[in-house]
Amino acid sequence: MPQLPDPRDRRAGWDDKTAPLPPLTPVRPAHPVATPPPLPSPYPAPSYAPGPVPPPRSPWTATRPTRWRRVARVAIPALLLVAIVAGMLAAHRVYDFGTAISDQPPLSSQTGYVSGIGRVNLLVMGYGGGAHDGAYLTDSMMVLSLVPGNGATTLISVPRDLWVQVPPGSGSYAKLNTAYADGLANGLNGQPPGKLAAGAEAAAKVSDVIGEPINYWLTLDFSGFRKLVDTLGGVDIDVPTAFTANYPRNDDPAIDAGWKTIHFAKGPQHMDGERAIEYARARYVLDPPSEGSDFARSVRQQLLIRAILSRARQPSAWPGLSGATDALQGALYTNFSLADLALFAQKLDLSHAARVGLSDQNVLVNSQSSDGQDILQPANGDWGAVKQYVAQHLKS
Repeated sequence: MPQLPDPRDRRAGWDDKTAPLPPLTPVRPAHPVATPPPLPSPYPAPSYAPGPVPPPRSPWTATRPTRWRRVARVAIPALLLVAIVAGMLAAHRVYDFGTAISDQPPLSSQTGYVSGIGRVNLLVMGYGGGAHDGAYLTDSMMVLSLVPGNGATTLISVPRDLWVQVPPGSGSYAKLNTAYADGLANGLNGQPPGKLAAGAEAAAKVSDVIGEPINYWLTLDFSGFRKLVDTLGGVDIDVPTAFTANYPRNDDPAIDAGWKTIHFAKGPQHMDGERAIEYARARYVLDPPSEGSDFARSVRQQLLIRAILSRARQPSAWPGLSGATDALQGALYTNFSLADLALFAQKLDLSHAARVGLSDQNVLVNSQSSDGQDILQPANGDWGAVKQYVAQHLKS
């Protein structure tokens, strides 16, 4: 190895600023060191081949999910609010309807909400209404008898021409259809004149006739009846017997005292409100005469009641139920609460109901009053036989 000059000896020509550095001699190891091979990677080698170029994206594409989320956050609460408000309005409307048609609170019950094994009897009466003479004579009277525990249903038609004491126990006689009008005008047993006394008097008289307690009643004038059928979209009735009859052009002869001829063919028919009223009320039948009897009318009225209730249970009729409440609010009155009335109608089994019609074909006979009215009385004067006949035909 060459001898380096002493840096302290400037005379030796050493200049620490300009003197070149001596060359470096690499130091080799005595034995070469082996480099280990690289470990294999568990991942596949990346591919750097160019892929397909995606199409340009609309600015709406990137923001659509965000936009829909924003819309949903606003719309869903708004829809819920609308549904709640609509439900409250509908409930308020139903409550007002229940208050208008009954003296009972709408959600109350006098029947244990139509439950148990006891029989519940409801007298349904129809009258013409208006301001003319005889506006509140009940042209139609029918008892709907229900056993809530099993749905056993019986329809009992009671003829309006039965000759009975009106008011009860008075010794004065009149047709059964005058009982409602008498209570409406004169009251009953301390009750003031009005609908409650009228319904109570009619129910008491019908109860005396058939031998069954009747605590509940419902009245419907024919104008409301027409509107009810129309708002339901009409009813379907399978007419069992064709007939032709004369029918008054108006319930009030002061408006129109004329008559028209109506005809019903045998077989299925769709009827609006006016047509349904004519079918149920027709009395002056030209052909065949048998269809002019009280018994034939009672059959037609029972078919109509069944058709109305059946139609009201069909979902396609439900949009019209709101209009039906408007039609009925001024035309219907009952001492049933709205809750009881709805449950009663729901539990009626009209498809398998027993049908009873009191007429001169079973326990009644035609007669004439001292003042010349055509009336009906029990055969042999036996009211007990009438009650027994009804009891034997009740479905339980």
